Amino acid sequence: MFSARWQIDAKFGHKQTVLEMMQQWEREIGSQASIEDLKFQIMTGSIGAREATIETHHQVESLARLEEFFAKISKIDAHAKWGKSLEPFVVSGSSLWQIFRVVE
Repeated sequence: MFSARWQIDAKFGHKQTVLEMMQQWEREIGSQASIEDLKFQIMTGSIGAREATIETHHQVESLARLEEFFAKISKIDAHAKWGKSLEPFVVSGSSLWQIFRVVE
């Protein structure tokens, strides 16, 4: 089992906009790529983390399943458009993917 984490930082004063856009992505784009199967969560910095940081967590049973998810979203035109509309509200270069193996 793996936890795939995507992290971005919202520009000052735009955290709520980014959170709303992430929720929109989940409903409108992620749902087309079976995001509900990945135990998708949106998290934000609170204590001991940058308040501007927003993370999404995806739980996947294998790296192959994660690759399948990436392949699906890359074919959704709305995903690319969404990314371009998100760009003005996030800190350039703050995007980071991390993949963790879940120890059971």
